[in-house]
Amino acid sequence: MNDCCALTDKPHIAIIGSGGAAMAAAITATERGARVTLIERGIIGGTCVNIGCVPSKIMIRAAHVAHMRWQSPFDNGIEAATPRINRPALLAQQQARVEELRAGKYQAIIDHNPDITLVHGEARFIDAHSLSVKRGDGTMQSVAFDRALIATGARPAIPPIPGLAGTPYWTSTEALVSDRIPARLLVLGASAVAAELAQAYARLGSEVTVIARSALFSRDDPAIGETLAAVFADEGIRVLRQTQAHSVAHANGAFTLASNAGTLSGDALLIATGRAPNVEALNLDGIGVCTGRDGTIAVDAHLQTSVPSVYAAGDCTDQPQFVYVAAAAGSRAAQNMLGGDTTLDLRSMPAVVFTDPQIATVGLSEAEAQRNGIATDSRTLSLDHVPRALVNFDSRGFIKIVATAGGGEILGAQCVAAEAGELIQSAALAIHQRMSVDDLAAQLFPYLTMVEGLKLCAQTFRKDVSQLSCCAA
Repeated sequence: MNDCCALTDKPHIAIIGSGGAAMAAAITATERGARVTLIERGIIGGTCVNIGCVPSKIMIRAAHVAHMRWQSPFDNGIEAATPRINRPALLAQQQARVEELRAGKYQAIIDHNPDITLVHGEARFIDAHSLSVKRGDGTMQSVAFDRALIATGARPAIPPIPGLAGTPYWTSTEALVSDRIPARLLVLGASAVAAELAQAYARLGSEVTVIARSALFSRDDPAIGETLAAVFADEGIRVLRQTQAHSVAHANGAFTLASNAGTLSGDALLIATGRAPNVEALNLDGIGVCTGRDGTIAVDAHLQTSVPSVYAAGDCTDQPQFVYVAAAAGSRAAQNMLGGDTTLDLRSMPAVVFTDPQIATVGLSEAEAQRNGIATDSRTLSLDHVPRALVNFDSRGFIKIVATAGGGEILGAQCVAAEAGELIQSAALAIHQRMSVDDLAAQLFPYLTMVEGLKLCAQTFRKDVSQLSCCAA
């Protein structure tokens, strides 16, 4: 077994993974005088750039363009046409951008930083200060460290449905790199990944059926799922609520799914029912790292695990699974491993689902606030009161603000709107600054923008905005 890295007086940080959390930690650690050994068993870059955020948003955008060519609010004056979809060409464009970003934002950073050493292989903890790495050629390498960061991410979780194993089902990974558009697509799941890919494939030509165990976005404000369900119905996407899959079969290139809603058939089956942490190979139990029932690693406010020398960040932990949370956590973990004392404030963490219209949330929903014993006041603004939505001829959706009863401090916001992801950060900043609805209503917002809807929603706590002129303060 070979030892990794010559001894120096610099503290040594071992980082398992190479995605958003890992790279943020590596950069921060080397900036603070440490040397880093980065251990990656697969492709550099992790989920986001390779099989997650980047390729999915490219595909979603392409599907949006296809949809607008086929149908838009301006069809009376702009002749619509059925687009011809060349999926292999779209896929080639998508993957070229993925490779470009992986090379420029991950590999180049590693190559040009002399304090980062990349080791390819699968890591396993020996004890609280050493790892063994099994390399691709079967040889073993030992890595001693002062501190370690686990940033191994997560993978699609596969439900134990009889008959599913052994069939050529898709997860998001396969769905994003398929060079074909199936005539009929079954989607098992009802949250972000399921909704985004269901709509994208429908707009590219698939007949899509979404199978929801409860309802779309059942953990969020009910209006979110109801609004998106109506949009999906208008686009011809079938949503089966309260539906359980009993078994799956595959024969002659087709899937058959038995459920309490009857027998469903499709040419492809996408499983999008959640994610599971990549921790099985690490020997966490052997060194005493505590995990939850779902396998995620428990971390404290400083990203430290139950073993003082071991930290964790990203999708393998019990924190929200967003790459910007992972990166922020990785950076803070690195600071803390090197003597810092910084935490990650998730109180104003925004989240976006890239359907059309988009779903964007931040802070507490009304139900969450009430479960925490907080008395609330809330207002919901339909988009037919937002001038930008009116001139777009697209008033699908709403903006909701949740505030404390009496004082009016903003606790949360939920939006379903075109470009909702672009407006939610203003609500996040308002929450971070502990602004009241009156504070927000008094701010200057540019006219004919979607973000102006936040101001209008805040104004509804005190006045009837339907009685205001277009840009009245």
